[in-house]
Amino acid sequence: MSVAQRSDGGRVLIAGAGPVGMVAALRFALAGVPVTVFERAPGLTEDLRASTFHPPTLDMLAAFGLTEGLLAQGLVARHTQFRDRRDGVVAEFDLELLAGETAHPYRLQCEQFKLTRLVRERLQQLPHAQVRFDAGVEDVEQDGERVTVGVRTPQGVERHQGAWLIGADGAWSRVRQALGIEFEGYTYPERFLVASTAHDFAAHMPRLALVNYVSDPDEWCVLLRVPGLWRVLFPTRPEESDDEVLQDEPIQRRLQALLPRPGGYVTEHRTLYRVHQRVAQRYRKGRAFLCGDAAHINNPLGGMGMNGGLHDALNLAEKLIAVHRGEADAASLDRYERQRRPIAIQYINAGTARNKQLLEERDPQVRAQAQDELRRTAEDPSAARAFLRRTSMIDALAAAAALS
Repeated sequence: MSVAQRSDGGRVLIAGAGPVGMVAALRFALAGVPVTVFERAPGLTEDLRASTFHPPTLDMLAAFGLTEGLLAQGLVARHTQFRDRRDGVVAEFDLELLAGETAHPYRLQCEQFKLTRLVRERLQQLPHAQVRFDAGVEDVEQDGERVTVGVRTPQGVERHQGAWLIGADGAWSRVRQALGIEFEGYTYPERFLVASTAHDFAAHMPRLALVNYVSDPDEWCVLLRVPGLWRVLFPTRPEESDDEVLQDEPIQRRLQALLPRPGGYVTEHRTLYRVHQRVAQRYRKGRAFLCGDAAHINNPLGGMGMNGGLHDALNLAEKLIAVHRGEADAASLDRYERQRRPIAIQYINAGTARNKQLLEERDPQVRAQAQDELRRTAEDPSAARAFLRRTSMIDALAAAAALS
């Protein structure tokens, strides 16, 4: 095993080349701050989990010339539907109501890996940025002047020094573990299955939108359209094994129960994953910070995880850039945790947990009351606008900005 030592006291080190780490790196590089991204995988990951960009996130990314590229590869989803599996549309919300509050009054359905590809192309043109693959951050040491990370590569362990470290290395963050920060919360007993198919549900389900939350006391689901595919998310029973869930027969059974199709379905992708509601006890420890899934994870019902992570990254990047330029002192960086951690708890985790409860509610009276409330909200432009401000994360950003 070889050991290399490399030092750059003014550099920002980032663990993780997902959308959160890569967008943070782009912001630093554009500001002239040297940055290195370390990614454990051999290349950019092309997973299909996150596929929704909310209006304020599109506004933010537009400032760096990224939104136009995403729009060219995604689907504009102006309407979001709440449906009942038996009775069809319960309520439909039109994000055009947010015109004037955002330059992008719609959701964009576009897989997250398309964003990381765009960012990598930009970073390759910027002299201040480096992206290292096959390079996983394993351990962290720091003092008052610098942070040092141990990075495992195929050639051995390297040690890199920088001014600051951002852990954007996902739910199983090695940075968070190395810092000894607790990941508080819980894990749902059921896992979520996502099956992707090219079958056109919209041709057979009247008034289907591109984004649909379908409630049912026995098996709720989510139907999302991305370019070329429909992604269908189902909960699974805790007693089902992974192998049982992922076999053809149970997947066909779930899809056929949603919409019968002679000849069955062809699935392009199938993914099964555990779902958590957790928030890190701290977002900062000395010269190290947590962003995105390393800081908070939640169920995907509402598309808030990746968006919240991008909001984390840009909030922190602005503060670190100000410190780098001598416009603020290091104490100002404490505002990052004060602004972003409460948002993860009060808006992101609370909102997604509420969405899940709404979809899976079994009590007939409670279900009827909740659906009636959704109908009334959708029919009242003022109430619908307030609902959309909350669910599109505009309110969350306003609340964070108001925290000192």
